[in-house]
Amino acid sequence: MNTRAQKIPGPDHPITVKHNPARVRVTLGGKVIADSVNSLTLQEASYPAVHYIPRKDVDMSLLQWTDHESYCPYKGEASYFSIPLGGERSKNAVWSYENPYEAVAGIKEHVAFYPDRVDSIEELSSPEPGKF
Repeated sequence: MNTRAQKIPGPDHPITVKHNPARVRVTLGGKVIADSVNSLTLQEASYPAVHYIPRKDVDMSLLQWTDHESYCPYKGEASYFSIPLGGERSKNAVWSYENPYEAVAGIKEHVAFYPDRVDSIEELSSPEPGKF
């Protein structure tokens, strides 16, 4: 049972999760790691927006689970992946909320990338994602 304090987003700490109409592509080392027209953009308080990409649009074979974890009182427990292709720079570069709190339930089965641990996270206007 989770004994950590859970907080509900509100006026003092707003969180929105919306479909991103753009195509989002993540690359590292000349490889496309993720390519999606179904990503979600999570905007939390004054933090930079984060793209959450459905796992079906991520080349999960390039990711490796790690034992690193973190906790957000608004979103829940986060699990992490490294991208071996990126070496030490890409350690714990990707995170996911396996059982996110209700306020952000839409991000379940999605992953997000730290921008400084991949080569690029692009929002493109072209409608069709590429295949791996």
